[in-house]
Amino acid sequence: QMELEALRSIYEGDVCFRELSPVSFQYRIGESGDPKAFLIEVSWPETYPQTAPVISMDAFFNNTISSAIKQSILDKLMVEVEANLGTAMTYTLFEYAKDNKEVFMENQPVNTVTAVSNSISIGTPEVPPSKKKEKKEQLSKTQKRKLADKTDNKGELPRGWNWVDVIK
Repeated sequence: QMELEALRSIYEGDVCFRELSPVSFQYRIGESGDPKAFLIEVSWPETYPQTAPVISMDAFFNNTISSAIKQSILDKLMVEVEANLGTAMTYTLFEYAKDNKEVFMENQPVNTVTAVSNSISIGTPEVPPSKKKEKKEQLSKTQKRKLADKTDNKGELPRGWNWVDVIK
């Protein structure tokens, strides 16, 4: 119970921390918009802290993270658990995860375009395919324009100009 009180006072007002029950806690590592953010859930069995807490990454929040990375994070956390058996360690685990977030997630591919990341991306090979895509789109736009010009010179497209001509 002492640890519970401590956690409540430490993380009071911390939006990343959630008490799911008096023996189960979630902590979000990373900002909410961060593609490398992840959620750790720590639950205390009756014999905790003499026995290891149950650490889970099954939260829906983590559904974009590969299972291999989840497993490696859990493995690293379990090493920390082993080192802290017998002591109140939930705070230690959350802080450890925060301190090592970048290491934990270094192999997580980030595929969100909107994410603003401060890290320098080394992914230069990604440029050519996206350029090709743009060209294709532009081409189809000009094709559409040509089609449009053919259909009506007033610049107003006749009703159904883009329908597929089924009846010929």
